[in-house]
Amino acid sequence: MTIDEELIEAKIREVAATDGFYPGVTILHNIRTTTVVYMSANGLQELNTTLAELRALGPDYFARYFNVQEAQDYVPKIFALLEQNDLNQSISFFQQVRTGPGAPFAWYLSATRLLLRGTDGRPLLTTTLAHAIEPASHVTHKVQRLLDENNFLRSHHTRFATLTRREREILRGVALGQTAQESAGHLFISPQTAETHRRNLRRKLQAESVFELGQYARAFDLI
Repeated sequence: MTIDEELIEAKIREVAATDGFYPGVTILHNIRTTTVVYMSANGLQELNTTLAELRALGPDYFARYFNVQEAQDYVPKIFALLEQNDLNQSISFFQQVRTGPGAPFAWYLSATRLLLRGTDGRPLLTTTLAHAIEPASHVTHKVQRLLDENNFLRSHHTRFATLTRREREILRGVALGQTAQESAGHLFISPQTAETHRRNLRRKLQAESVFELGQYARAFDLI
């Protein structure tokens, strides 16, 4: 056993000694192998698995239990945390977790920090505390709405980038319920010009309904 492996095992014993004392699920990740090396008993029970099975999964653990598409929002934050290599820093984020392939996702609020450095001084072990959010909580719906907007932004950024500054101003007006004549008055242009901009932005965004246009305005912070 290497010195780093001995350090990990010692830290696991230290954390396991308080298993069950804290709200939520405690998880330790070996950064070098991208493997879960410890999970508290309540977490293993929720996932209906064993620590040996999680360790055997290796990196496949993430695809099995998490929403990979939604993970794009918080994985960069984890990488940035590791790059800082500061034991006093932590990050928090929402994530979707399921008990296995085909199972429905549930929302969790998680907090992660660097727990251990290796003999080379680089990050070796992280700890995460994950707590389930009650399905009936209003927070769940707000988080889902924000993540839906983020997904929309990523998927439609190229189209939105084709709009001119004036077309974005017109788009904002449409989302706020303004008519072409009202937008023209606010922007000091003719109603005909405003109507032309409205036609152009619909064509560029491939959107016809006010709802679709409103999605763009919300996702790109126009309103």
